[in-house]
Amino acid sequence: MVNRLDDSKPFVPVRIAVLTVSDSRDMAQDKSGDILQARLTAAGHVLADRKIIRDERDQIAAQLRAWCAAPEVDVILSTGGTGLTGRDVTVEAHRDVYEKEIDAFGTVFTIVSMNKIGTSAVQSRATAGVAQGTYLFALPGSPGACKDAWDEILVKQLDFRHAPCNFVEIMPRLDEHLRRK
Repeated sequence: MVNRLDDSKPFVPVRIAVLTVSDSRDMAQDKSGDILQARLTAAGHVLADRKIIRDERDQIAAQLRAWCAAPEVDVILSTGGTGLTGRDVTVEAHRDVYEKEIDAFGTVFTIVSMNKIGTSAVQSRATAGVAQGTYLFALPGSPGACKDAWDEILVKQLDFRHAPCNFVEIMPRLDEHLRRK
């Protein structure tokens, strides 16, 4: 197998904010947010913040920008609002913020989903990108999709020991274009 953990490297915890996008949920009903929080902390990462926000493009983008500007946030995981209905605007809000899109994330997520839900995976618009040196991931709102995204992709890519490469090892270089030369 190509992917492996390099045990000679130290684990590097990252600071992750979780944003649930929903018009109807509160913290007591936020199963997907709970799943992401439990998994990221079990992996050894730090929950930097957690919020629920309505399906409003400008409000979602404003929260993403605020966390991108916050030095205590390295990664943002949003859940919800990635579907095809008129109220699903999370993907558009993310793209309003991205400096660069991580195109392959959506593709890999679709492959993972196909193995779980078959052709229904075609309805997902999961996406990822980078802004201000922060990684942003927009995940579907279902608990199963959040589990799949974390267990099959993010737990590995957010682990500095993951080989042959991972998101954490290039994190210090994400904003190099903003530094003075």
